[in-house]
Amino acid sequence: MNDLVDIGANLTHESFTDDRNEVITNAARAGVRRLIVTGASIEGSHKALQLAREQPNTLFATAGIHPHHASDYDPEADRVLRNLAADHSIVAIGECGLDYFRNFSPVEAQLAAFEAQLKIAVDIQKPVFLHQRDAHDAFLDVLRRYIDQIPGGVAHCFTGGIQELEAYLELGLHIGVTGWICDERRGSKLQQTVSRIPLNRILLETDAPYLLPRDLKHPPSGRRNVPELLPHILEVVAHHMDIQADQLAHAATHNSEQLFSLV
Repeated sequence: MNDLVDIGANLTHESFTDDRNEVITNAARAGVRRLIVTGASIEGSHKALQLAREQPNTLFATAGIHPHHASDYDPEADRVLRNLAADHSIVAIGECGLDYFRNFSPVEAQLAAFEAQLKIAVDIQKPVFLHQRDAHDAFLDVLRRYIDQIPGGVAHCFTGGIQELEAYLELGLHIGVTGWICDERRGSKLQQTVSRIPLNRILLETDAPYLLPRDLKHPPSGRRNVPELLPHILEVVAHHMDIQADQLAHAATHNSEQLFSLV
């Protein structure tokens, strides 16, 4: 059985309120023994850290403000994030970045919040957990100013093509692949691109409860994605990379341990 790390699981989501411990246990039984809980708001980051403290060495957490919530970023939010980020259970800053697809927060607020969180990563010296949608050029413009001062990062839920991939690799980023690749409609570009990801840069994630793999023969009731499905994503990614699943599992786990200092 593989010892996998799900680098992006939204376990603070309300859909996990009643059975979170069961979800974590089921993941471990499936070989997903460590999970990084995503913090995407001040409240969510507090909750992610609390979960990580309750189950050390099984759960870890990120602390950040998603671009959807960038309008909430103010000096107090910055102070709180800095305090959270100093905790040893917080392994990355984010989820942070830019999202021009929905623009739930104004562009100016997104840019300011993104830059502020990159500064935290510089000061705290932790990697960044990055979000980008329909904002590639602006995202790179901001990131390039700080990435050399940050100990790495991951392009979370990568769905792009070769041009985006090469730009991220040039900046030294790792690439997070989700069940998006299991979607024959939206995931075709990723299916064609994933083989270009170097083995020492690839990470695996579910983004649970979102992005349930579309190709499951027996999808769960309620269509909630869960971390125990990461081995399925592993198999699909390995297929499109034309390598053995065990080889990919070993590489992705090692990469996760190195980037996020999971010791």
